[in-house]
Order: sequence, then C-alpha cells, then structure tokens
Amino acid sequence: MSIQEKADLRRRCNEIRERISAPEAQKSSQKVCAHLSNWSTFHKAATILTFLAFRNEIDPSPLFDGWPDKRWLAPRIAESTELVRGQRPHLVLHLYDSTKLVPHRFGMLEPDASLATVDPSEVEMVLVPGVAFDRQGGRLGYGGGFYDRLLPLTGDAVRVGVTYDELVLDAVPMEPWDCRVDWLATPAGLIRTK
Repeated sequence: MSIQEKADLRRRCNEIRERISAPEAQKSSQKVCAHLSNWSTFHKAATILTFLAFRNEIDPSPLFDGWPDKRWLAPRIAESTELVRGQRPHLVLHLYDSTKLVPHRFGMLEPDASLATVDPSEVEMVLVPGVAFDRQGGRLGYGGGFYDRLLPLTGDAVRVGVTYDELVLDAVPMEPWDCRVDWLATPAGLIRTK
C-alpha cells in the first residue's frame, strides 16, 4: 500500500469515527470499560498505561475512578527541549492525575511535565489508541510513530487496542517496524488477535 493509500485509509477511518454521535460514543465507551472491568487479565495488571480520549475516541476514563487501586499512567509527548541530539520525539509516561492535565498543541490533554515519570518497563498492560485495527493485531496509528517506538520498551505488557467495532478492519497496512496488539477491546467485547 502506498503512502497516499495509507493516508486515504486513515482519513476514511477518522471520518467514520467522527460521525459517531456523542451519545453513541459514550455508550460504546461504557461497554468497553465494562468488558475490561470483567476481564481477569485486567484484574491482574497493577500498572496500566492508558490514553486520554481525543477526537471522539473510545473514552477509558471511567476505569480510572472505578479502579483507583491500579497505578494509572498517561503519556506525554516529549518537547524538543527535552530531546537529546538526534533523538526522535517520543512518549514520556507519567502517573495520571486528573487535576494536572494540560492541553498539547495538537489539541489533546496530557499530563503536566512536573508529574512523576515512570519507566515503560514497569507497565503491565497498555490500552492502545489507534485509527483502526485488524483481527491479526495490526494497528493503523495517527502517523507519528509514537506507540511503535514506545511499545517495544514495555516488554511483556499486554497490549490492548481500544476501538469501535466499525474500525476493526479485515487488514490494516503494516510496516516491519509497526507493533501489533494482543487483544482488541470494542463495544462488542474482547477479541484475542491472531
């Protein structure tokens, strides 16, 4: 698949997600959170990297209050002033604190840089956002490569792609460096990828 075809697929999938009404998005988010809450693998994970919903994504935030005993982490994009020469922009993980979220220039909320950081190797489960996924664990991201650089650093953490049923495709384009997820969490349920 060419770069243009991949960009077109990303645009079409974003349009599908953006057409989902606010009430339907909320209902879908509640279903996904319920599936995760009833899952024994989720119960076993003490340190979970989540994402903060953006642009009509499934919202995992009800889990934060529902499971306060878990160590919730949220990502922040390292600013250029934090990067070592030659280093690509990457995600820094922070303890989640709902009172210390700031808007990023891309529009999403992220943790304030003053919050404690956590090494990715401590993560036991990752709730992974994406534009679309497939049943083989393929993920079509937003194009920045942030999660493809982060996920290898999380070791054996269980990777769970979180999305709408409409955005589970037959196949998404994968490059050799793209990281797959182990499970999908959708409003219809949990899917073990192949």
